[in-house]
Amino acid sequence: MIEISSKTNDHFRRWADLASARGIKKHNEFILMGEKLIEEFLENPNFKIKGEIVHEDLKSLTLTAPALRGQRIPVFKLPKALFNEIDIVGTHYNLLVLEPKEISALSSAPPQGLEVVSPLGDPSNLGALARSALAFGASKMILTEESCNPYHPKAIKSSAGALLKLPLFKVGKFAEFVAGDEEVYALDMKGENVATFKWPKNVRLAIGEEGPGFSGLKGLKRLSVQTQGVESLNATVAASIALFSYASSLK
Repeated sequence: MIEISSKTNDHFRRWADLASARGIKKHNEFILMGEKLIEEFLENPNFKIKGEIVHEDLKSLTLTAPALRGQRIPVFKLPKALFNEIDIVGTHYNLLVLEPKEISALSSAPPQGLEVVSPLGDPSNLGALARSALAFGASKMILTEESCNPYHPKAIKSSAGALLKLPLFKVGKFAEFVAGDEEVYALDMKGENVATFKWPKNVRLAIGEEGPGFSGLKGLKRLSVQTQGVESLNATVAASIALFSYASSLK
């Protein structure tokens, strides 16, 4: 076990940097946080583990995990005060430093099943969308240039781990992609009601950023969630309803 007691330590400074998308990209690492997420991950560790971070009241999990038997994972022990600075979502539980998987560019092939297109820049919103996408059987999530980093700790936490399981792909700018893809349906305030829409089996559903949505984009096929008493729903709530509608149409 490697003990670290100073903020000037290179490891600590690198981990502190992983609270931002820029730091994740720079160091090619991210931190998995949350007791349930980590316990589930250690049953089937599908990302490379670069290290485990504990404090004086925590015992290492990687040393005893059956799925990691024979692997030598570095374990770092921090004082609680320093540990809490890394534990930005306040889990007070062991932290795992993982290596992100490369996100491939989307091919020009037509959609297979339901593919969700997201430009969401807020990590919590992206995570919530990914959670619903996985729950209702989406085949993949397509991240546009405007999307936040899917390995941000807050994104992974709000996704309940879905971002570690859902196939991720990337494209360029949101407006250019949705305007140039005939297979895309835009979830907007006005459009055909998702409750009565005859869903194709293979389709892309684009979720607009709250506020701008799809303003200025013409010619899009649009779907909407009908509401009463309010003008519109939170983007991730509306997306969840649309995803449920798609999943129900397959039964």
